[in-house]
Amino acid sequence: MSEKPPIPGISIKTLFEDNKKRLQLELLCKKGGLKKQITDKELHRPGLALAGFVELFTFHRVQICGNTEISYLKKLNPTQREKTLNKVFSFDIPCFIVSDNNRVPDEFIRLADQYNICVFRTPFATTKLIQLLADYLDEHFAPTISIHGSMVDVYGIGLMFTGRSGIGKSEVALDLVARGHRLVADDVVTIARRTGGVLIGKGNPRLGYHMEIRGLGIIDVQAIFGIRGIRRQKRVEVQVELVDWDDSQKYERLGLEDNYIEILNEKIPLIRLPIYPGKNITVIAEVIALNQLLKLYGHHSAKIFEENLHRKMSNKIRHQRNNLGHDFE
Repeated sequence: MSEKPPIPGISIKTLFEDNKKRLQLELLCKKGGLKKQITDKELHRPGLALAGFVELFTFHRVQICGNTEISYLKKLNPTQREKTLNKVFSFDIPCFIVSDNNRVPDEFIRLADQYNICVFRTPFATTKLIQLLADYLDEHFAPTISIHGSMVDVYGIGLMFTGRSGIGKSEVALDLVARGHRLVADDVVTIARRTGGVLIGKGNPRLGYHMEIRGLGIIDVQAIFGIRGIRRQKRVEVQVELVDWDDSQKYERLGLEDNYIEILNEKIPLIRLPIYPGKNITVIAEVIALNQLLKLYGHHSAKIFEENLHRKMSNKIRHQRNNLGHDFE
């Protein structure tokens, strides 16, 4: 398991190339500012800065100019507009993105070229633009970690299988795919912590959906099972650690206490599953996923069983006490 250091930033050029089609971005100025770096995943609307209040101006963020900002600039006379924009452009701003295909004042473009700050325009509404761009930046800046294992979407639950090399993680994943479930990653699972503490797992793009099965070799899961057998990413919801059976060890019998493991400072359920020849791990994995679904809906089977057992025992003891005073012989 190895945690990757935080990504220092993303260039404006990369942001433009990655989102040119998705956001229909149009570059309105010269390309001098494409080398600049974005170091903050948050977005900012510079309304107060354009009005002259720059004491709390978070200029190091991508600036989003919507209808409000552009309408305000258009109401200023050329002299006021020049003065206002000069003050704003004096900060080291990564770039501006103008929404709703608004027409940008000439002074805006001229000063952008002068200060080497890129200005983009998109037909998307401001709210939609912020949503899509925030998702992109959140994914890029998310802290990540790489874990040796396999991950499968089983009944909508992301199961990540870990364990020693050669214990059978890939074989379990392959069996699950053959039963109609979807492979997310094999050999290496890259996990990113997204907004809200959600852990998203995906595979190594260089490996794709290839899988090594010992004794058989490399297989292409996507080519064999088609699109139904794979998915690009999935939330990591349960870690299933495969361990060799050891008679000296005590394994969970009731499941009353939930065990957890911490990944990127977020806790997810951990199940240590002892294996031995003949044990059907695939079916157990499906039951793990279904049982997790029940827990998400508030149904904890082990605890309900314990409560019912205690209730029946209490009723039996009470019944026996009530009959102590009667002689039936």
